[in-house]
Amino acid sequence: VQLQASGGGLVQAGGSLRLSCEASGSTVRVNSMAWHRQAPGNNRELVAGIEFSGRTTYQDSVKGRFTISRDNAKNMVYLQMNSLKPEDTAVYYCAARPSPVLTIVASTYAYWGQGTLVTVSS
Repeated sequence: VQLQASGGGLVQAGGSLRLSCEASGSTVRVNSMAWHRQAPGNNRELVAGIEFSGRTTYQDSVKGRFTISRDNAKNMVYLQMNSLKPEDTAVYYCAARPSPVLTIVASTYAYWGQGTLVTVSS
């Protein structure tokens, strides 16, 4: 499974960005998909996840601002990020795992994209 993430960039606080991630290869093994992020000096953390069924989970700090969605026919997952804050600045990674059950633990995700940088200026 290969994951290709795109959509990062520089945005002012209060602005919006949409991240996209395309899965290719053995996509039958892509059930749960998620976006994680890692800021300098911090551990990688789950931002949002979505199961094949559409059930979602979010980190508390992004609830109401970020929306994760997926298009199973296109093997795509998206992260719409609104009302961005400087503390959202990080490298964002698309990840996937064969299990249909989401988890917040980064090490349980078998497949990772290359990361896309999101920078939010104040």
